[in-house]
Amino acid sequence: MTTPPNHAQALQQRADASIITGPWPTYSQFKGFPERERWTIYELAKAGRQAMEDKGFEMAESYDAFVRRVTQELDL
Repeated sequence: MTTPPNHAQALQQRADASIITGPWPTYSQFKGFPERERWTIYELAKAGRQAMEDKGFEMAESYDAFVRRVTQELDL
């Protein structure tokens, strides 16, 4: 499958799914937590996203972009 050229077209192609476009939860407020707790929050964020996808939701934010954003916000 090829990548659609723009976001609007991508949404049209996935019209049968409930697409979550944001706003996304932010995790930067946890940046000052100890590293162990930040890793736990990261795992919870991934589990929450997976649970939503398992229920049929589709995220407009790619998984790679999600991981980059959350790890940056948590300073991991």
